[in-house]
Amino acid sequence: MTEKLKFIAPGSQEETRFEKLHLVVYPSPEKAAIEIAQSIAQLIEKRKKENRNCVLGLATGNSPLNVYRELVRLHKQEGLSFKNVVAFNLDEYFPISKENSQSYVHFMHSNLFDHIDIDKSNIHIPRGDIDQGKILDYCNWYENQIKKAGGIDLQLLGIGQTGHIGFNEPGSHLNSRTRLIRLDYLTRRDAAKAFEGVENVPRRAITMGVRTILDARCIYIMAWGNNKAKIVRRAVEESETEFVSASFLQEHHNTTFIVDQEAASELTRIKTPWVVKQVDWTEEKIMHAVTWLCTKANKSILKLTDEDYNQNSLSELISLHGPSYDLNIRMFNKLQRTITGWPGGKPHVDDTYRPERSSPAPKRAIIFSPHPDDDVISMGGTFDRLVSQGNQVHIAYQTSGSVAVSDEDAVRFLEVSQDMDANGNPQEIQGLVEGIKRKQLSDEQFRRVLKLKGSIRKRESLGATRYFGLPDDQVHFLNLPFYETGKIIKNPVSQLDIDIVVNLIERIKPHQIFAAGDLTDPHGTHRVCLNIIFDALKILKPRPFIKDCWVWLYRGAWEEWETHEIDMAVPMSPDQILRKRKAIFYHETQKDGVMFQGNDDREFWVRAEDRNRETANRYRFLGLPDYAAMEAFRRYHF
Repeated sequence: MTEKLKFIAPGSQEETRFEKLHLVVYPSPEKAAIEIAQSIAQLIEKRKKENRNCVLGLATGNSPLNVYRELVRLHKQEGLSFKNVVAFNLDEYFPISKENSQSYVHFMHSNLFDHIDIDKSNIHIPRGDIDQGKILDYCNWYENQIKKAGGIDLQLLGIGQTGHIGFNEPGSHLNSRTRLIRLDYLTRRDAAKAFEGVENVPRRAITMGVRTILDARCIYIMAWGNNKAKIVRRAVEESETEFVSASFLQEHHNTTFIVDQEAASELTRIKTPWVVKQVDWTEEKIMHAVTWLCTKANKSILKLTDEDYNQNSLSELISLHGPSYDLNIRMFNKLQRTITGWPGGKPHVDDTYRPERSSPAPKRAIIFSPHPDDDVISMGGTFDRLVSQGNQVHIAYQTSGSVAVSDEDAVRFLEVSQDMDANGNPQEIQGLVEGIKRKQLSDEQFRRVLKLKGSIRKRESLGATRYFGLPDDQVHFLNLPFYETGKIIKNPVSQLDIDIVVNLIERIKPHQIFAAGDLTDPHGTHRVCLNIIFDALKILKPRPFIKDCWVWLYRGAWEEWETHEIDMAVPMSPDQILRKRKAIFYHETQKDGVMFQGNDDREFWVRAEDRNRETANRYRFLGLPDYAAMEAFRRYHF
């Protein structure tokens, strides 16, 4: 039997009493991936010493990507051999050819198999090109191959938005085996970015069944990011149900659920820890408990009573920090002091109770934007305020965002160019147009189209920044190399990516840095871009100027900060909401059916306005002034 994975202590029995699966929380997906890969490597070596094959069940998608990268590194740099490994993949789209770049055959070879010494005859991936009339026999054959190999020693899993493992969609039976299944619409929408639109995603797939997965001797299931938090809680804390196939893992004797802090955020021990354990009552935890209690009791802060605290597992809080009257006033004042109309600090005033310093004034600020529209979507009102209040604002677009421009938009711009440039090369442009339509571009044509898409995003961005009155020489297009693959799968971050950010910060010497802390982004680009900034700040920390630099994290495109997490809230008037909307509208290719919509059908400008209004409504509900909208920020201490 494979040992359970030991990352960090999973928590006391009391703390995890709502959890029906062994679950460990890790600081980041990258660190967790290293531990998982090391555990797999140990199992491979153990089987080798036993003169046995190591049978691995493997998954695809973003969740295991860093695990595969670490396994490749272990092979190339530390000599880990895969000669004794037999691999069985969970699933494959149907119908799809193995040559298709979106097939899981292509994914596994490009991310793992082509870079290790596994015997090609030991690789098993369900076929997406089998004749439909032969699928039943093929699925039975696949099951028999697993049995002939001696069963799966270790099964690697991710979890989908519907709670599926493999492609076992809602309704999958506990005893299901390898079969053809129809994909849930939510699953297809999650895959839309890879297929350039949900309409191109296959409607069916061949997948190992739930029972096939449960037959594995050991199971590691991974989940990263806020967008997985709710389904993780359902799978781990609620009862088994065929509508969340991951919940069936509660029956397995040796499963470990590995999550990062964001994916764990909805678990009882994280979201409301006072329900299950004694709490170290920091100021943020107190604010968390009080704002939660307001929702439970349907009261504003100043109306909460001792009885409200006592009846909702918070008697310890008022015993240590009460009575409720004093505690309520303290938290009310703390929340009130997060509100400011001067995000760059108000000059020449007492800043004792303000979220930003009054001096120096004006300030130099860098707004880092992962994509060329995150700045105006997530903090357009604050951006406008910073400029209008005389601060020297620089915008740094970390990636070109070229992948998010549809082929249809690229063709439209090419045809406009063709109309305008009568002396140009119409045959060359027409060749690009035809190549895009047929999806048959040469390498040179592909690079030209990618450059065009990046240029489209650049010009849209400049339209928005000019609207806010920002000079072009204060707008920086970094085009970080990790992103510029032209594909959904990006390169690993290199030192060059970090150096580009270091050099910009060192040149501007900002007093403020604004960065995207929105880790629900389905591409993962936000997380990568944020980590690059953090790595740059570690390098720059010894520089004298950095001591005067405050870092503010914004959200808004995919989610918003919880009230207790907010350190600065910038209110917006109805007129400012309209100015922010117009700035977003300059990003024309990202309106009306954006390629990477995620699970939210609303356009980004609608999402942003709804979230900004909701933040203001939460403040109003808690007893604070009634604003039209608010943008929220959390200070990062480095």
